[in-house]
This record gives sequence, structure tokens and C-alpha cells, in this order.
Amino acid sequence: MRDPEQARTAFSSLPSYRTALRLEYFTVGYNILEATASIGFGTAAGSIALVGFGLDSVAESLSGLILVWRLHGHEHLSRDEEDRIEQRAQRFVALTFFILGVYVLYESLDNLIAREAALPSPAGIVIALLSVIVMPILAWKKQRAGIAIGSWALVADSRETLACAFLSVALLAGLGANYLFGFWQADPLAGLLIVLFLFHEGYEGWRESGEGPDTAD
Repeated sequence: MRDPEQARTAFSSLPSYRTALRLEYFTVGYNILEATASIGFGTAAGSIALVGFGLDSVAESLSGLILVWRLHGHEHLSRDEEDRIEQRAQRFVALTFFILGVYVLYESLDNLIAREAALPSPAGIVIALLSVIVMPILAWKKQRAGIAIGSWALVADSRETLACAFLSVALLAGLGANYLFGFWQADPLAGLLIVLFLFHEGYEGWRESGEGPDTAD
């Protein structure tokens, strides 16, 4: 019978495995840039939708880093040790989603009640458009790589990436309505949609972290 450690080492040498790692590195880097730009431009324009989108990108970066670590394998750890560490990390990211969701919820409702209109943000529209284009392609590539190497975690991550594309559409609609028609309420309303997404991702992350090692890959 083949030694498990040898199997893991051989597994990590597969071209599809290296492709999966490159996709996750790209995901983390892209989300960091997206978060920086979104939070910066969102703060300048007073757009809670754009800031919330950036905060989601921060949480997605943390989630991506966990998957990068998981794909590297950490051969010096046993599978059980990896699973325990990953479970704690996943729960930390899930809590991050919840905390960010509460913040965006408060700011969105406060803007609606106080009638604080966000300034039009052409830069935010460009960010949303880029995400609408990039995320579906990235999700498709992740799904292919995940199936090729038999990684349930990567396939699940591809679905998260696709969900981010839909979130970008909501952001684009909110920013676009404010920019084109002066419908300022669209911005905090888009923020509320982002809140639902953050809470959903937090719930799913917490639930998946408790499903045990059999579902980790």
C-alpha cells in the first residue's frame, strides 16, 4: 500500500495542483488590490456600498490565504492536525464576515435614515465592472482545477468567487443608479444586499468548518 505522505508529495507535483495554487495566489492578490481601492474610493465618496464591497474583499483574502495554506499541504503536519488548524481558521474568517456585516448594516441604515447621499463614484463603477468580468472567469478556472485534483475545498471556493461576481452586479447597479440618475438611496440599498451576502458567507463558513475532515478536500 502506498505511503500517505508519498501520495501527498506526488499529489502536490501535479500540474493541476500548481495551477490551483496560482489561481489562489491571484485571488488573494486581486482581492487585496480590490479592497484597497474600494475602501479608499468608497470612503472619499461616502459610499457604504463600495466600502462594504471592499470589506468583503478583505474577508475573501483571508479565506483565500487559508486555502493557499491548505493546498501547500504542510507535510510536517498530520492530516488531523491540518484539519483542526483549518477549522479554527475557517471559524475566524466566518466571524470576520459577521462582524463586517454588522458594520455595513449599521452604516447602510444610518445613511438611509439620515439621508446621507453618497457622491457619484466613477472609480467605483470601474472596480465593479472589472469584478463582473474577472470573477466569473476565475470561478470557472478554479472549478476546473478543483475537479482535476479532487479538492472539494477549491470547488467550494469557486462557488464563492462566482457569488462575488453577482455581488459586483449589485454594487454596479447601486453605483450606476446614483451616478446616472442621482438615486442616492441605491447606494445604501446595495449596501444592504452586501450585508445579506456577508451574513450568508459567514453562516456557510461556520457550518462548513464543523463538517469534519472528510469534507475538507
